[in-house]
Amino acid sequence: MTSPLQRKLKISGPTVITANRLADGAVVWLANDGRWAETLTRANVVTTSEEALRLLDIAHGDEREAVGAYPAAVALAKDGTPQPATLREKIRSSGPTIAFQATA
Repeated sequence: MTSPLQRKLKISGPTVITANRLADGAVVWLANDGRWAETLTRANVVTTSEEALRLLDIAHGDEREAVGAYPAAVALAKDGTPQPATLREKIRSSGPTIAFQATA
């Protein structure tokens, strides 16, 4: 039997950590330097569960800056840059699907 204190995470391929910036709700990705980046191309890409859990620990320790961190699968382009692998992440990385109306 597995202890409830053990964390399990199944990673099958390139993965990044994404969240929403607390100040404005913008989508952000955890970069190599441990800071939040506004573009997916700057995200730290990992391929193992251990690496993803380590990055999640960093992300959850920074919840004054970004919240709701979770691992997201990515595909790697020919040049090695991460690209969204799911429809959800395609929408999150490219912005809202409807135009926002300015309010006064």
